[in-house]
Amino acid sequence: MNAIEWLKNEIQGNNSCTLQLMSIYEVEKANELHQNFPEYQETPLVPLNCLASDLGLGGIYVKDESERFGLSAFKVLGGSYAIAAYLADKLGTDISSFDSLLASREKLGEIYFYTATDGNHGRGVAWAAKKFGHKAHVYMPDGASLNRRDKIRSEGAVCEIIEGSNYDECVRLAALEADKTGGVIVQDTSWEDYEEIPGRIMQGYGTMAQESAQQLKKLGVWPSHIFIQAGVGSLAAAVLGFFKNFSPNNCPITIIVEPHGANCLYKSALSGKREIITGELRTIMAGLSCGEPNPVAWELLKNHASFFVSCPDYVAAKGMRMLSSPMGSDMRVISGESGAVGIGLLASIMTDDNLIDFRVSLGLNKESKVLFFSSEGATDLDKYRSIVWDGDITDPSLSS
Repeated sequence: MNAIEWLKNEIQGNNSCTLQLMSIYEVEKANELHQNFPEYQETPLVPLNCLASDLGLGGIYVKDESERFGLSAFKVLGGSYAIAAYLADKLGTDISSFDSLLASREKLGEIYFYTATDGNHGRGVAWAAKKFGHKAHVYMPDGASLNRRDKIRSEGAVCEIIEGSNYDECVRLAALEADKTGGVIVQDTSWEDYEEIPGRIMQGYGTMAQESAQQLKKLGVWPSHIFIQAGVGSLAAAVLGFFKNFSPNNCPITIIVEPHGANCLYKSALSGKREIITGELRTIMAGLSCGEPNPVAWELLKNHASFFVSCPDYVAAKGMRMLSSPMGSDMRVISGESGAVGIGLLASIMTDDNLIDFRVSLGLNKESKVLFFSSEGATDLDKYRSIVWDGDITDPSLSS
C-alpha cells in the first residue's frame, strides 16, 4: 500500500456523553498538577507562515513537544497525572496537595507501576514514578529501540524488550504482572473494569491541547483544521474532546492520522465497529504501532472525528525533513516519526493531484488555519538522523 487512503466519517453521532471525560474542568485539574512540577514550562506553538503561504493556506501552527519536561515527548503529561491521581486517591487527599504526593511512599510504601510502551509513554511513567518516590516496570515489544529502552532505564525503571511480541501483547503482559505482584498498571488504553487510569491519562494529555488553545487565542487565531496522529487513539480523542468542549459550536475539522501498518482506527471507521489488528504492526512510527483501539477513545472519535486517514511511512519521513529544513523565516522543529506524519500528510494533500478530492472534501484553501501536534522530538537520535540526514527509510508497511 503506497497510496494515502482517506475516508470521511459517515458514522458520526451526537453522543455528548463521550465528551464528559475531557471536560474543561478535568483538563484544568490536570494542568494545575503539571504546573506544580519544577520542570513545567509551556511548550511553544510554532507558526510556519512561509510553509503555509507556499502550500496556499492561511496558517500552519505546530505545537512542539520536543522539550516537554526534558523528556522529548508529550507522553509524560498522561502518565504523571494518572499516577498522581492514583496516589491522591490512596492517600485520601486532593490531587492539588502536591507535597503529600511527593511524600506518598512514607504512608503507602513503595509501589510498582507497570506499563507497556514503544518508548515515550514508558519513559514518562518511569519519570513520574521516580518523582513521587516509587518504581516502574516497563515492557517493550520486539524490535523496540535500544536507545529508548536505555532512556527508560536511566529513569530508574526496570525495562525489558519482549522477544516475539507486539505492543498489544506487551500491554497484556504488563497488566498480568501488575495483577500478580500487587502493582498498578498505567496504560492509555482501556478494557473491562479498567477505565479510570486510562481516562486520567487522556485528561493529562489535555494540558497540551489547552496550552495550544490559549496560545492560539493570544495570536488572535482559531484553527479551521486539526491533524492529529493516533495509535490506540487516546491522544487523538483527548485533543478532539478538549476542542469540542472548549468550542462546541466551532470545533475544527479533525483529521485522525495513522500508519498503514497499524491503522486500527481507520479500519474501525471503515467497518463502523471497533476493529483489532494483530501481527507485527510494521511501521517506522513506533509510537503509533498499536493494533487495538482504546474503546473509550474509539467511542469519542467515532462520534466526533471528521476524517480518518491511513498513511505509508514515507509520509512521516517527509514531514520530519520538512520540519527540520524550514522555509524562509520559519522556525525549525525537531520532530520524530510519530510527531511529523501530519505535516507530511498536509503537504501531500496540497500538492498531489491524486488527492484533489480529499483536499476539496476538507475545504483546505487560503483561509484555512491548520493546527498540528508534534508529539515527540528525536527520541531515538540515530533513527532520526538516518531518516533526515541519509534518507534511509525502509517502509515496513510495504513489505509482504
